[in-house]
Amino acid sequence: MRYGGFGNAYYRRPTMGRSFNSGRLILALIIAVISLISYFGSSEYNPITGEKQYLSMTPRQEIALGLNAVPEMINQFGGLAGDARDRERVDAIGNRLLTQSKAGETNWNFEFHLLADRDTVNAFALPGGQVFITQALYDDLETEAQLAGVLAHEIGHVIARHSAQHIAKQELTSGLAGAVMVGSGDYDAGRMAQMVGQMVNMKYGREDEIQSDVLGVRFMTEAGYDPRAMIRVMKILEKASGGARGSEFFSTHPNPDNRIERIEAAIKELFPDGVPERLLP
Repeated sequence: MRYGGFGNAYYRRPTMGRSFNSGRLILALIIAVISLISYFGSSEYNPITGEKQYLSMTPRQEIALGLNAVPEMINQFGGLAGDARDRERVDAIGNRLLTQSKAGETNWNFEFHLLADRDTVNAFALPGGQVFITQALYDDLETEAQLAGVLAHEIGHVIARHSAQHIAKQELTSGLAGAVMVGSGDYDAGRMAQMVGQMVNMKYGREDEIQSDVLGVRFMTEAGYDPRAMIRVMKILEKASGGARGSEFFSTHPNPDNRIERIEAAIKELFPDGVPERLLP
């Protein structure tokens, strides 16, 4: 039997193509199922936020990840601030938030760092409890309650385990994008799936910021600080950015007006009859 003729090729090649396509689709389906099972099978309940979360890291891994990144972060922002009194003040206010609020009932390894950078207005937290604020933002803040609000917001990120959630979502996105690429044989389709996944993750990032604002209001109030200071922080941050606002939909940070509205709503929920005067401004 000859295999090189036009007739034989006509009947054999579609069969091979169907077999190849079927195998590719089965492999894509397996990748997608494994990714989904891995994601949805890793749920945990967060008693502080009251939410079920999908996580791919244990608390111990989060703490280790944050601790390992501390030297790099300190180096990236020019070292620690030179004034020991400022560093001690940040540490003292951070620890007050922990000892006098629900935030302290968690097992995270919190440490507070004042970075020397006087040009970058920023504060952030690493997984596991490493909290940072730059000297530039520290100098812009006017009151102790404002500093407490910034630190409480970052504590909120840690306790809500936002970093671990993002890592889990990115792993799911990568797995599903890989399944699309394998199933379609189209690199561009896989890349498009990854872009769509990144947009979805950015949406969650905006929600994370607002959730941390609300948690920050709760923690700073429990620690005896006036939560209205958080509103002033938003205005300070807006001024520091020159008032420029990018597209909210594709930004990981909501614009200040949006956040102020949510902060005001959180304060109203805590104090429907008005914020008591006894709280520290």
